[in-house]
Amino acid sequence: MTLRHSTIRQLQVFVEAAHTLSFARVAERLGLTPAAVSFQIKQIEGLAGFALFERVGRRVVLTEAGASLLEYASVVLKALTDADERMRELKGLSGGHARIGLVSTAKYIMPRMLARFQTEYPRITIHLREGNRRDIIAALLSGDVDIAVMGKPPEDAEVTADPFAPHPSVIVAPPGHPLAGQAKVPLNALAEERFIVREEGSGTRALMENFFRGASFTPHIALTSSSNETIKQAVMAGMGVALISRHTIVLELRMGLVTVLPVEGSPLMRSWFVASRRNMPLLPVHIQLRRFLLAEGKSLIDGIESAYHASE
Repeated sequence: MTLRHSTIRQLQVFVEAAHTLSFARVAERLGLTPAAVSFQIKQIEGLAGFALFERVGRRVVLTEAGASLLEYASVVLKALTDADERMRELKGLSGGHARIGLVSTAKYIMPRMLARFQTEYPRITIHLREGNRRDIIAALLSGDVDIAVMGKPPEDAEVTADPFAPHPSVIVAPPGHPLAGQAKVPLNALAEERFIVREEGSGTRALMENFFRGASFTPHIALTSSSNETIKQAVMAGMGVALISRHTIVLELRMGLVTVLPVEGSPLMRSWFVASRRNMPLLPVHIQLRRFLLAEGKSLIDGIESAYHASE
């Protein structure tokens, strides 16, 4: 007997146990007794030929074999969920579900887009997952999200990505900065400035480093943060300047809380991309959402840009 003889129920019990590391919690979630959970785990361990869990002190942890099986069991259960979703779509019983991965900067534009999308497809349920670029790429490749919205797609043959809107980034400073209001600011004029930057792994950090490297400019980094909100607050507090997506500062510009420095070579232009796994066919709900972003994304972001220009 091998894992090919395992049941869906055994895989469900195992995956729940691997995520919660609590047989009692699995029993509660799945409506089983703790004894039944233990029995199912023993059965699948027998089929795997390895112990899948072990005790370390008072904690239960996955063994190496358990961690390996979790990866494959999750794919199997995800495929069954997708198949069930597809059948329900064909029957017209549900609008479906879409799990969207967002790089953290995209949260400033996606709610407006999703609000418009759900006026057209009100029966579709959206699940959002936010993270930096590295996190969202990992979630996309592992199947934890169905599609992803990011500023720079991965250079990975397993991912297909299409641009749908422009994405400018600018250098911002607190109001009244000595360089504000000039026609053009050479980058080397910022040599004595303190920079507030995004963390390693973010698309904005990579964009900044490429820009500065190309100009042979070395910034004085005073603060690193994974939060655009923290970066904006730090700039407003006078801690330094920052390279940030212009889409994140519409409100602050309107209220005069930050100012854009007209640095030579800026704004740095990228595109927003919608990405998916090449080897996993998209369900109808995901196709609808992808088509919507490609068709409507630019006009919706133009609205954000109009709000920015109205504040200048």
